Amino acid sequence: MNKKHQNYILENYKDIALLNAPMDKHTTFGVGGYAKVLLLPNKLFEVKEILKYTKKHSINVFFTGSGSNILVSKNGFNGIVVSLKKAFKNLNFLDDGHIICGAGVMLGNMVREAMKRGIKGLESLSGVPGTLGGALYMNAGAYGSEISNFFVLARMVNMDGEEKIIEKKDVDFSYRKSSFPKGSLLFEAKFKCFKGDLDKIKEKKMRFSNSRRNNQPLRYRSAGSVFKNPSDKLAAGYLIEKTGLKGISKGGAMISDKHANFIVNLGGANSDDVLFLINLIRKKVYQKFNVLLELEIKLVGFDAFDLDSYEV
Repeated sequence: MNKKHQNYILENYKDIALLNAPMDKHTTFGVGGYAKVLLLPNKLFEVKEILKYTKKHSINVFFTGSGSNILVSKNGFNGIVVSLKKAFKNLNFLDDGHIICGAGVMLGNMVREAMKRGIKGLESLSGVPGTLGGALYMNAGAYGSEISNFFVLARMVNMDGEEKIIEKKDVDFSYRKSSFPKGSLLFEAKFKCFKGDLDKIKEKKMRFSNSRRNNQPLRYRSAGSVFKNPSDKLAAGYLIEKTGLKGISKGGAMISDKHANFIVNLGGANSDDVLFLINLIRKKVYQKFNVLLELEIKLVGFDAFDLDSYEV
């Protein structure tokens, strides 16, 4: 992305555009280099215009919510990062049990509001970080429940600025994965939920919250779980712990000594520190268990060869 495009963005979207934005300020990991442009739109027409512009000029674009599930390279991102953390905040509960939620709503906020209304099933997601949009793309889940269980449809906009409605039958959901169309932005979703016993809902939520506090390194900055579990019977954290890597550090980053599937920023970490630990984990787990650990977090601005082959 060249200076001409940066200047165009600044001239036409000065209220929502940041040039050469430090991504360590816009991710939960607190690491990462500079994005050529960071856009914080709050209107749908702005998103449509930007997407059409990026397609016309073949500019790299990356969509994010609150930056909770990504690792940005120290070299930054040569393109436009579109963050929805200030956009699409609508949240409506209908009498028939449907919830209509903007992609920029924090997932935890949607869950809390649902619980206030006696809606059951979402309480296990209360501690999952990030926005609703990001949660749907990765089919976020916890304690046996996934957000796709309640999904009905999504409203999306493609790179031509066209709006599309995507129904559940059009999407393949699997563990931490979905098949929403590539190159399209999800800006609103509809869910179907049901009423339950409020006391039981609160009791479940408290149990899940206590489990998180006791087992996850919530004191430190992180991107959440780094790797997907290889299966529903085999946890990535267990495999990492069995390789003896718990508590191993590189620079300001550490494989958590509380939960081995978390890499935490102790302060002063950089992206290379985190990537070193990711590669170390993949290597050691493969050597000991012959198991490939697949990333749950997204790598942004990295080259394909930055992630070492696990066949070591």
